[in-house]
Amino acid sequence: MGVVVIDGSTVRDFVQDEAAFAKSVDEQFAALDLNNDGVLSRSELRTAFESMRLIEAHFGIDVATPPEQLATLYDSIFEKFDGDQSGAVDRREFREEMKKIMLAIADGLGSFPIQMVLEDDPNSLLQKAADLEASKS
Repeated sequence: MGVVVIDGSTVRDFVQDEAAFAKSVDEQFAALDLNNDGVLSRSELRTAFESMRLIEAHFGIDVATPPEQLATLYDSIFEKFDGDQSGAVDRREFREEMKKIMLAIADGLGSFPIQMVLEDDPNSLLQKAADLEASKS
């Protein structure tokens, strides 16, 4: 784990650096594409979101969420990513949705710097945003 100081402009600058952002998102896509077929299946995307434990933990305390509620949530996330409704998420669709997510995070952070603890994840887009800002100093 590492501690970074980050604000909305850090994340926004990262997204606007098209080369750095595309490279980072493409690396994340490749890591999630477990069968290397060039698209993300429903199960591959679900596995990624399950590993983030965004739903099962609330301020560090595990919360029991009924499996059918989780399935509905993960299905709706997949449908959002699968813009052309093809049944698979291609690299372009993934990149577009990750851009929206990162810009929403930037808006949520605003202009006030905060300290954030990030897990050691080589594909963390927030860590890469902080690293890009640090490299400019």
